[in-house]
Amino acid sequence: MNFDTIVIGGGLAGYSAALRSLELGRKTAVISHGQSALHFSSGSIDVLAKLPNGCDVDKPHQGLRALAQLAPHHPYSKLGNDNIWPALEWYQTLMTSLGIPLTHQDDGCNHLRITPLGTLKSTWLSQPFIYQMPTDLDCQELSKVTFVGIDGFRDFHPELAADNFRRYAAFERLAISCARVTVPGFEHLKRNPCELRSIDIARLLRNDDALKAFADQLLRIAAPSDLVVMPAIMGNGDGLIWLNKLRDLTGLRIHEVPTMPPSLLGIRLEEAMSRAFIRQGGVHLRGDQVVSGEFKYSGQTAQLEKIYTRNLQDHTLQAKRFILATGSFFSQGLHASHQQITEPVFGLDLASYQQRENWHQHDFFTEQSHPFLEMGAVTNHKLNPSIKQHTVTNLFCAGAILAHYNPIAEGSGGGVAICTGFHAANQTLTPTEFDQVEHHVQSEASL
Repeated sequence: MNFDTIVIGGGLAGYSAALRSLELGRKTAVISHGQSALHFSSGSIDVLAKLPNGCDVDKPHQGLRALAQLAPHHPYSKLGNDNIWPALEWYQTLMTSLGIPLTHQDDGCNHLRITPLGTLKSTWLSQPFIYQMPTDLDCQELSKVTFVGIDGFRDFHPELAADNFRRYAAFERLAISCARVTVPGFEHLKRNPCELRSIDIARLLRNDDALKAFADQLLRIAAPSDLVVMPAIMGNGDGLIWLNKLRDLTGLRIHEVPTMPPSLLGIRLEEAMSRAFIRQGGVHLRGDQVVSGEFKYSGQTAQLEKIYTRNLQDHTLQAKRFILATGSFFSQGLHASHQQITEPVFGLDLASYQQRENWHQHDFFTEQSHPFLEMGAVTNHKLNPSIKQHTVTNLFCAGAILAHYNPIAEGSGGGVAICTGFHAANQTLTPTEFDQVEHHVQSEASL
């Protein structure tokens, strides 16, 4: 099978690359196996919350300029602001068109979201039912917060969240309470309710009568002026539809927090992108895995000519360009043995330490980041990786497989995934083609 572009990996970076590639008129395929990290995500998009020197970032626009000086090899630094912000704006527009508007503060600053543990985490883009708290907590305008748990549901504990929330000095005078409600239908289950995950509860609430009974319970414990913090238990990909129904029934201000996997907030993003990819003509080879590729070498460069997958075995897949977005260790995009770290598909050159004792800090819980989190594929500014110092000119890397950044410590994972995926897809165009496509896209957007 022949394609213009093959994307290896079905996470945020992979779908960003694939959808942009389709938008550019490229015949595109995605190859993915298993669930992506979106099933474990908050559903918000972090752009940059902290610099490598530990300084907090309030305004990502300014933070990215400082980052370019502090970390010139960072993926953001390779892309530059001229490529970062168009990519993020493109993703916002895309998700809005798919029914999931993502918004940020009017002044372009980061905002704080309440986590399942009742702590606050800085992010930049959030879904509609995420309460955006200003980073300056003295400016917050809440009068009461009610943490709501579900009887028998073990993946969110309102008492624990409330206790942690109270520790913030800015909330000393804030009324904070906890309450529990039941989900209609639990009594008819043959399973123990404690065994249920968020997606199981979502199925029970996909009934108008059950939703109405659930809404009536919320009205007995909260007022419209309260912020109601509850686990994300609405819908399976279509959660915003059911959350809007719940808001119409109650008039309450609802903040949903992600739960233990599966995270319905993350699934919401993945399902929307997956449906759009198929609807727009993309080919998705689910449950398959790329195991190797064939390269043609010339001087100090190489070209990836074809790839082999586990399911297709002797049948090869060919493309003009390939985008590798397989993630880091968690998603098996990188593999660690006792003695070395490798990229398992193509054997790409990596930024890593030879000695195992240099991979991590002495203490697991430490203020200093673990070095292994910054390991990954070494690329040039076009995001081309190399194999034994040979630059692979038609292969591009995107997302967590990239080296020289720490998505956890920096709060930059979602932004890097989107921007590098978008940038990698754009590399398939000549400058003239790029200008023509941009003009066409802008013309369609104005209709």
